[in-house]
Amino acid sequence: QVRLVETGGGLVQAGDSLRLSCAASVGQTFSSYAMGWFRQAPGKEREFVAGINWSASFTPYADSVKGRFTISRDNAKNSVYLQMNSLKPDDTAVYYCAAETRQYVLQRAGLPSAADFSSWGQGTQVTVSA
Repeated sequence: QVRLVETGGGLVQAGDSLRLSCAASVGQTFSSYAMGWFRQAPGKEREFVAGINWSASFTPYADSVKGRFTISRDNAKNSVYLQMNSLKPDDTAVYYCAAETRQYVLQRAGLPSAADFSSWGQGTQVTVSA
């Protein structure tokens, strides 16, 4: 089992940056988990934002955030991060951290869905004003 806690959300203006953090309490080695960030805006489905495999050698992104967001992880600190630059009002959502022991969920054809991840944090709100 893994417990995930996200921090770092807030209210910012368009063009600003934010860094989200996700701290994991794990019953096994953190590096055995593929990690992901998802987001959910009001009235919309939860969507994949970015993922990272155990070694950080594979980091898929949604097209909408490529070039603006960067995912990273520190296995020694049991943490994963999402650096968000050039934020837009369309980035407004609750951002969730997710973990999955099946590393291959990141490397199949197409981007992962929420159903591919088994452990979730409580989410952190990101609001970007125009």
